[in-house]
Amino acid sequence: MRTGRAAVMVGKDRLETWEVPVPEPEAGGALVRIVLGGVCGSDVHILSGEAGEMPFPIILGHEGVGMIEKVGPGVTTDYAGVPVKAGDLVYWSPIALCHRCHSCTVLEETPCENSQFFEHAEKPNWGSYADFAWLPNGLPFFRLPDHAQPEAVASLGCALPTVLRGFDRCGRVRVGDTVVVQGAGPVGLASVLVAAQAGAREVIVIDGSPARRAVAQRLGATSAIALDTDMAERRRMIYDLCGPHGPNVVVEAAGVLQAFPEGVDLTGNHGRYIILGLWGAIGTQPISPRDMTTKNITVSGATFPKPKHYYEAMHMSVRLQDKVPLAELVSHRFGINAAGEALAAVKSGAAIKAVIDPTIR
Repeated sequence: MRTGRAAVMVGKDRLETWEVPVPEPEAGGALVRIVLGGVCGSDVHILSGEAGEMPFPIILGHEGVGMIEKVGPGVTTDYAGVPVKAGDLVYWSPIALCHRCHSCTVLEETPCENSQFFEHAEKPNWGSYADFAWLPNGLPFFRLPDHAQPEAVASLGCALPTVLRGFDRCGRVRVGDTVVVQGAGPVGLASVLVAAQAGAREVIVIDGSPARRAVAQRLGATSAIALDTDMAERRRMIYDLCGPHGPNVVVEAAGVLQAFPEGVDLTGNHGRYIILGLWGAIGTQPISPRDMTTKNITVSGATFPKPKHYYEAMHMSVRLQDKVPLAELVSHRFGINAAGEALAAVKSGAAIKAVIDPTIR
C-alpha cells in the first residue's frame, strides 16, 4: 500500500510527521489529494489540550479543499447531486453523520450522537494536514464550481459555515441592523462578511490587531475599535454608532472567556448575543442575569455546522471571490512538516489565515 505524509498529534503539544497508509476509497466514499488544509483556531486549542483530551494519535485538520484521486464504488455525484470524477476539486463537511440517531433523524441537528471527529492516525483518515484525505461514506463533500478559486473557499474554512450555522440557528441579520463582532480572526471576519452582505447598517469589529481590523474593513466592517481601548470607552463608541438602544446583534468570535460578559453588556435592548468562538476555551465567567432580563436579550450559541452550511459557504465564497478579497486572506502557507509553525502563527495572531500546502517541502 502506498503512503503519504501527515502531521500527527501524538500528545499534548506534540506533533510529528508520519508516513501513513493511503487506502483505496470505500463504497460511497472518495480519496482526495489535499490542495489546501486550513489551520483553524480550534486546532490550536486541541494541540494545547484546552479543548479536552483527544484520542491520540490523530491527524490534525478539519478544513480542506482537495482534488479527487478516486471515487469509491457507487459514487457518481457529490452530496448535492452534482456529477464528480477524478480531477474535480471538492470541499467537505468534516463530520460523518450516522443518519440513525435522534439528532440526525428527529432533531435534524449536528453533531449526532455517533459522530466521529477523529480516527487513529494509521487508519483511513480524513484529517487535512496531510497529502491525502480519505472521505468515508456519509461524510458530505461538494464539487467546487469550475471557476472557483481554492484559496477563496479555504480562506474562511470552517469559519464561514460556522457563522452561517450561527445565524441560521440564532436569527439572521436583517437589513438595517447594527452588528458588533468581538474578534477579527476567521470567525469574526466571516461574521463581518455575512453581516455586511445581509445589509447591516453598522458592522463594528473589536480586535487587538491593526492588520486584522484593516482586513475586517475590507470585508465590510463600517468601524473598527482597538482592543486596548478602555472597555467603558469601547461601549460608549459602540452606542454612539448604534444609537441609545445599542446593537441589535453582538457576535462573540474572540474565543476568549473575558469576551463573554462584555458581549452581554454590549448587546442592546431586545438584541441577540450569539456565541461562536468559545468552543475551545473551557471555563466560566461572571455575568449579571438581570441584565439579560431587563434588556430582554437572547443569548445563544452554535457550533458544528450542518452539511448545508458548508455548501452555502462554498457558493457564497465563489460568488464573492471577484468582489471581496477572500483569496488574499490566506496570508501564510506551510508544508506538512511545518504544521507546528502554522499553529504557532495562528496562536500568535501573526496569520490572517494559515493553510497547509502539501506541495511545500
